[in-house]
Amino acid sequence: MLDGTELDAAYLRCERLHARHGRTYYLATKLLPRARRPAVHALYGFARWADDIVDTPPPGTTPDEIAASLTELGGVLHAGLRRGHSDHPVLAAVVDTASRYDLDPVLFKDFLAAMRMDLTVTRYPDRAALEVYMHGSAEVIGLQVLPVLGTVAPPAEVAPYAAALGKAFQLTNFVRDVAEDLDRGRVYLPADELAAFGVDEDLLGWCRRTGRTEPRVRAALADQHATARAVYSFARRGVDLLHPASRPCVATALVLYSEILDRIEDSGFAVFTHRARVGRARRARVAAGAVARALWARRAS
Repeated sequence: MLDGTELDAAYLRCERLHARHGRTYYLATKLLPRARRPAVHALYGFARWADDIVDTPPPGTTPDEIAASLTELGGVLHAGLRRGHSDHPVLAAVVDTASRYDLDPVLFKDFLAAMRMDLTVTRYPDRAALEVYMHGSAEVIGLQVLPVLGTVAPPAEVAPYAAALGKAFQLTNFVRDVAEDLDRGRVYLPADELAAFGVDEDLLGWCRRTGRTEPRVRAALADQHATARAVYSFARRGVDLLHPASRPCVATALVLYSEILDRIEDSGFAVFTHRARVGRARRARVAAGAVARALWARRAS
């Protein structure tokens, strides 16, 4: 069993993963009370660790070897969850967080199942098929973080909004990262919804090769953009149901990540030539406004 120093090191490793790979989320987490931040770092660190196994394996790694690595990770995680502690340099923090906040092990199981899907499922025929994937890859993240954030309503009442926010973030990624996903041999946009605009994979490939967003593709992306916006609108209704000290964090993440959609729209859906992002100055302005609200909430609670 890890001592306090080693456990602290595991949390620090997760925080570094969070800071390096999730700039918007990491900035928003700074608005949480200090005691709540390590748990969010741990959950993000775990998700990033698993995602990197799938998306950035060592050169020459076969899909079977990646699958075996995920299985091993799941085995070590669930053994730790059963014992209540782990010696793994990342999972130690995850298991400690799960124990502190009584997180449902099924959420971790569903997440790893979605990671395995990325090894074999590269196309989604319709929204229903994509929803299965997004439950494990995005919705469960919102559900894991919810007990850390705390609520002023019964958790079951707030859970649909937390799940929706995770989904909204991922839908944003799907629109923003079309080109990158194509390079990895994946398409996360439902085929039937693309077909309604006369778009198929060959046309997406043409856009990637030429760096141009063909008008039919632009219309299809605008439709996906509108879908993501609707999910954000639903998720936003849950912010006021969170503990007051957590609202500035979540509201900031919601505003900044949803503004990626603004940048995409402003560019004319030029997602094949550049990766839309919210600039550092804008992130700082939004965060600065949230700091005062966060301090007030902490004093009032």
